[in-house]
Amino acid sequence: MEFTENLSTSRKSAQERASVLANPGFGDFFTDHTAVVDWTANDGGRDGQWHDARIEPYGPIAMDPAASVLHYGQEIFEGLKAYRHEDGSVWSFRPRANATRLNKSAQRLALPQLDEEVFVDSLKKLVATDIDWVPTGEGEALYLRPFMIATEAFLGVRAAREVSYRVIASPAGNYFGGELKPVAIWVSKDYARAGRGGTGSAKCGGNYAASLIAQLEAEEHGCKQVLFLDSFNDNAVEELGGMNVFFVTKDNKLVTPALTGTILEGVTRSSVIQLANDRGMEVEERKITLDEWREGIASGDIAEVFACGTAAVITPIGVLKNGDELIGNENAPAGEVTMSIREELLGIQLGTVEDRHGWLERLA
Repeated sequence: MEFTENLSTSRKSAQERASVLANPGFGDFFTDHTAVVDWTANDGGRDGQWHDARIEPYGPIAMDPAASVLHYGQEIFEGLKAYRHEDGSVWSFRPRANATRLNKSAQRLALPQLDEEVFVDSLKKLVATDIDWVPTGEGEALYLRPFMIATEAFLGVRAAREVSYRVIASPAGNYFGGELKPVAIWVSKDYARAGRGGTGSAKCGGNYAASLIAQLEAEEHGCKQVLFLDSFNDNAVEELGGMNVFFVTKDNKLVTPALTGTILEGVTRSSVIQLANDRGMEVEERKITLDEWREGIASGDIAEVFACGTAAVITPIGVLKNGDELIGNENAPAGEVTMSIREELLGIQLGTVEDRHGWLERLA
């Protein structure tokens, strides 16, 4: 599929761009262009064609007030980064894994499948167009947000027959800001992120919307993120609002909650598991409860806890706040295994560590 170009006539100046890149934050600023591909169903059926692939100026989306996405939340998204290497080239990390997950999410939300090559090509075209926006600071990258929305104007409850796939890009710094140090996590007792048979394994906005009230509660208690449990399964640990959880045991095992259909299969999660296997660590994907977390920290059986995701990469967890109970030590230093895996993963992404698994793909 060929992408046509309708380039912006009002790009940010070099001075304006430099001002943004000096302190990009996360998700606060956006590049000059967006990639777009539209889909239309055949004769009202489920099959259809993708068409009108294009690069166009970044800006508001003209949408009918009756568009399905506005009423029934039929949308999905992905998140990945573009990294500037020392030679000036720009690379992404496992974009085809994101393409695969996008299509899994699309299937669950009754949206059309997007060819993997079109997905990757949309990233390449956008990054090549806005390559000057890729930052070079330590820990910085160009965050890419592909998303798919139902655009058909129709209030009946059925899968939309008109869909738009888009990619926007945002220069990004450290997700949690400042120096990396262990974060505090709040335990949500009253809210669930997802339920059995629901959309927990899909990356869709509704899951995140459902987590926001718990996130506000976490912030009120001085925590950066919220932990969701399965209260119908012995308070089994699931995931944070936007990150997967890992435990390092004193006998050098790596433990993470098994994928049950309510947990998002993170690309960073699977990468961490592979890097741990490469080191000879025993990896267990299984049920782990809040009680086991509490008792493991108290006995020393759990030596380190960390969270991982595209935005923050790997972040050590210092303390878990369960009401008035503190599990862990908010002043504890980041664990050695946590930081070692983080440095290796970042090194691969930045091209300074050997990419043994062929995870990198050049975008520009």
